[in-house]
Amino acid sequence: MDAGTLRGMDDATLRKQIDDLYQELFNLRFQRAAGQQPNFNRVSEVKHDIARVKTVQRERARAKEAKAQ
Repeated sequence: MDAGTLRGMDDATLRKQIDDLYQELFNLRFQRAAGQQPNFNRVSEVKHDIARVKTVQRERARAKEAKAQ
């Protein structure tokens, strides 16, 4: 998932996306603890995706703050 795609989404979709990513991260951590995780790199990919979504959300919040002033 790239930042350009995320910037094209609306706020509700971003919230849904971040909820889904946190759920996936939880499941991956649970699988790792149980020793069943086939792809160890996926955890870091999900973490990076969460950071991208949060970055876009923060950009939008700062833009709204700047307009309010």
